[in-house]
Amino acid sequence: MAHIVILGAGIGGMPMAYEMKELARKEDTVTVISNSDTFQFTPSNPWVGVNWRDRSDITFPIAPYLAKKGINFIPHGATKLHPEQNQIALANGDIVNYDYLIIATGPKLAFDEIPGLGPDGHTHSICHVDHATKSGNEWDAFCANPGPIVVGAVQGASCYGPAYEYAFIMETDLRKRKVRDKVPMTFVTAEPYIGHLGLGGVGDSKGILESSMRDRHIKWICNAKVTKVEAGKMFVTEHNDDGTVKKEHELPFNYSMMLPAFKGIDAVFGIEGLTNPRGFIVADPYQRNPKYKNIFSVGVCVAIPPVEVTPVPTGTPKTGYMIESMVTATAHNIRSLLDGEEPTEKATWNAICLADFGDSGAAFVALPQIPPRNVNWFKEGKWVHLAKIAFEKYFIRKMKNGTSEPLYEKYMLSALGIKKLK
Repeated sequence: MAHIVILGAGIGGMPMAYEMKELARKEDTVTVISNSDTFQFTPSNPWVGVNWRDRSDITFPIAPYLAKKGINFIPHGATKLHPEQNQIALANGDIVNYDYLIIATGPKLAFDEIPGLGPDGHTHSICHVDHATKSGNEWDAFCANPGPIVVGAVQGASCYGPAYEYAFIMETDLRKRKVRDKVPMTFVTAEPYIGHLGLGGVGDSKGILESSMRDRHIKWICNAKVTKVEAGKMFVTEHNDDGTVKKEHELPFNYSMMLPAFKGIDAVFGIEGLTNPRGFIVADPYQRNPKYKNIFSVGVCVAIPPVEVTPVPTGTPKTGYMIESMVTATAHNIRSLLDGEEPTEKATWNAICLADFGDSGAAFVALPQIPPRNVNWFKEGKWVHLAKIAFEKYFIRKMKNGTSEPLYEKYMLSALGIKKLK
């Protein structure tokens, strides 16, 4: 009998729990640990940030749905992992022992790396439903007294899609409210060019996104490093391609949302052999840590090097299809170990994404994620907006039903006209 523990209950952790339970032996126990008792569908947070969704639309209590599948749930966050003892210390003082551990926590949001950044400072966030709800609560007041907007992603960020989404969704909502003409918008990003996305670009992402921003009268600053944020003012250093300083900006704003850089969570940070210097989990091609071979990791918490060196640091995104592939590989590899065999399954690190623009959207496919690629595809259209809505409903229903079907291959790839990937 083995105790398999999953740390985290988000976009990676919940599917991991269902798939692991399905593949585990009858005598094995699966337990999920989370610092929240509520699941949130993070991709919908940009809609929450303009009140197109309420938090109740994209969240649900975790415990009853896991219980239906015979999965244990502990609603207390981890304070420290002790891999040498195969133990996790929890915030309530309990200690949980494990035989196999799957880390699926997502990141720590590093707002503290830039003075004044974040919901406790002077900018908004859509990284968590609590942050997005706060953003939405203040959005109506802003629209009643509009002014400049600064939106984007700071140096070291690795998830650029939501920044573009929120910029375009805000712009769409402002047009619907008939106040767009009163709101100058500036997109600030560490990317070397619009549409880089932390991936070195995908297809004509540069041309399409630049054109979309021009059409919507959104200015941009690339190779940007945010040095500090004060009330109503952001200080940004723009760099040349060789890394030298090009221009110093002081950008006034009445409303701002900037995605932060990510780090590993405190419970694992600094554990030698387990994490890299940023606290992300080191994993081999089988999602297993090279030092602690009973520890696996999936999702945003996994250490993946940047696609390329950029003048201002940019990270590599972990998209939904990649996470789904990590989950499946991990579940099969742990089952192999339970059967006394060595892991053989490898995740396919491909990037597939739907980005909503409010009344249209963009979809991209990068196979593999790191260039050169076999597929390098980027398209824009109103169909993406509708597909994103359908995907939201499908994923939430899947999590409530407790199914472990390959969602991206079943739904998204077919929607994009792409056959099953190998």
